[in-house]
Amino acid sequence: MIKKDEKECLECGAKMKGRADKKFCSDQCRVSYNNKLNRDETAYMNNVTNILRKNRRVLIELNTTGKTKVSRDKLNEKGFDFNYLTSQYVTKEGAIYHFCYEQGYLALEKNWYLLVTKKEA
Repeated sequence: MIKKDEKECLECGAKMKGRADKKFCSDQCRVSYNNKLNRDETAYMNNVTNILRKNRRVLIELNTTGKTKVSRDKLNEKGFDFNYLTSQYVTKEGAIYHFCYEQGYLALEKNWYLLVTKKEA
């Protein structure tokens, strides 16, 4: 039986003494509890981050000069995923640049893309 001043760890159920607002018996239990709580969200976020990092690596690999023209086939061949980006920039003329961090691309005619690197401000 748990006394009024004893609580149970939310993760392992161990009896605890100490502060009234204490929820876990150790840092390990606290971390384990929060990891379980956020597992689905964390897995999704990790997947998206991995796709964005791969897209960035592909753009860096293909754009060695800072401004390069490549075909959509070449991007697809390298595993680029057009569904994931970090930002967009619309010019005064209405051209839309898509970016994965500082690496970007602009759709041209006939499945060609202009690859660019965003300059530091």
